[in-house]
Amino acid sequence: MIKRVIQLLFLLIGGTLGFVYIPKIMYLLNLGSGIPEWVSSPFAGMVIGAVIMAFLSFWFVDSLVNLIKTFEDRIIKAPVTDVLFGTIGLCFGLVIAFLIQLPLANLPIPGFSNILPIFIYIFLGYFFFQIGFKKRDELLGLFRLPSRSKDRKKDMRPEVVQSNDYIPYKIFDTSVIIDGRIADICQTRFLEGTMVIPHFVLEELQHIADSSDVLKRNRGRRGLDILNKIQKDHSIHVDLYEGDYEDITEVDSKLVRLAKEIGGIVVTNDFNLNKVCEFQKVPVLNINDLANAVKPVVLPGEELRVQVIKDGKEQNQGVGYLDDGTMIVVEEGHRYIGKTIDVVITSVLQTSAGRMIFAKPKLVEKAL
Repeated sequence: MIKRVIQLLFLLIGGTLGFVYIPKIMYLLNLGSGIPEWVSSPFAGMVIGAVIMAFLSFWFVDSLVNLIKTFEDRIIKAPVTDVLFGTIGLCFGLVIAFLIQLPLANLPIPGFSNILPIFIYIFLGYFFFQIGFKKRDELLGLFRLPSRSKDRKKDMRPEVVQSNDYIPYKIFDTSVIIDGRIADICQTRFLEGTMVIPHFVLEELQHIADSSDVLKRNRGRRGLDILNKIQKDHSIHVDLYEGDYEDITEVDSKLVRLAKEIGGIVVTNDFNLNKVCEFQKVPVLNINDLANAVKPVVLPGEELRVQVIKDGKEQNQGVGYLDDGTMIVVEEGHRYIGKTIDVVITSVLQTSAGRMIFAKPKLVEKAL
């Protein structure tokens, strides 16, 4: 459809130019003598100009259509506030260009008064578009309009507002989706509000699912299955954020920036992303913290029964696991690999990356 419209536009341009200029060109070149009068008429020139422009359009119409589609895709993916303030800046620049070119139209320099205004329109239009696009947050504060986060809220699913407050968006990262536990957490209603799935996170999941590595491919497909499970649960509000940040390549950096702009909370189980969010003062929910909080509390001196499965990192260490996946490092446990023994807890280390329990065999403890 776009291609047909562009071709029709070129036909109109060619016909108009032919109607005006071809008879004049034929007159200046003395081509009017010896040929029928209708050939040198403006209407014949219109047909000739349209035909010439139609043939020329076949050379570059496809490239122009691709350029328009690329521009359209970027506009669609851009946030509404970006497009709005960029358009306001563009209009402001064109108005200033119009005011500047008025005195230039009376310049006595041939051609200068016609070419310079075109350059001024292009330069000032682009310049003020960039100002409106990149200074949108400052302009919002200047005119005391609602913050950008509230503008984004209007674009997404509205939330119930109580006491002039709203429930922050929960922005999922790739790791927490692949982990899978987030679906069960959402179903238990521990997470309130709208769950936001950024489009760039979805693209990363799809890229992982298409990987040639079997393990990565299975993890990516598991993440997509988890998303479908969450989306089919009508009690969970899910929105897909279509925007992107072309100037940022890392998905984690995009998540942090998105959380800042819409006033959201990053939901993750990535230890490094957790630290980055804390450093940049971005609210973050780490599901490992939640998992650690609901685990049974164990204290030094308590006894547990555990199966030693493999060697530890240090010499003579053995490693086992509780039913909830908590790692237990058993000192002097190397000789008990493959056996189930009673151990006495010596210390517990708990971080956002998980919890680790250190213990000694009960028999060794008694001997000491």
